[in-house]
Amino acid sequence: MSEFSDFLKHKQAYVAIGEFRPGTFSTARQLYEKAVSTYQQGFKGAYLLQEPGSDRGIAIILWEDVGDMDAHQSAAYKDALNQIAHLFEQPPTTNFYEVCSEIGLPESQPAEKTPV
Repeated sequence: MSEFSDFLKHKQAYVAIGEFRPGTFSTARQLYEKAVSTYQQGFKGAYLLQEPGSDRGIAIILWEDVGDMDAHQSAAYKDALNQIAHLFEQPPTTNFYEVCSEIGLPESQPAEKTPV
């Protein structure tokens, strides 16, 4: 029975939507990548989206469960967040979402070599 309940368990997505001060998106991206690189157990992936031609973006971080995110409050993570905080025009809108549907590419296969 636990196998069935494991099958029904959904990933959690932390989503932040915000706008950075003009010209600071690149710096914010580097700090985001620094913070995300500290994640380990329960971390399932992350995306940072930028609206073309703007400093607006959406960060999506996927977790096995919300508790895993809370467990990753390391000093390096907190330092990166403190550095990024002053780059926002105003605090971002944040929320947690349950990943209800996930459609992706099949497991990557080694590329076939084309004869020359």
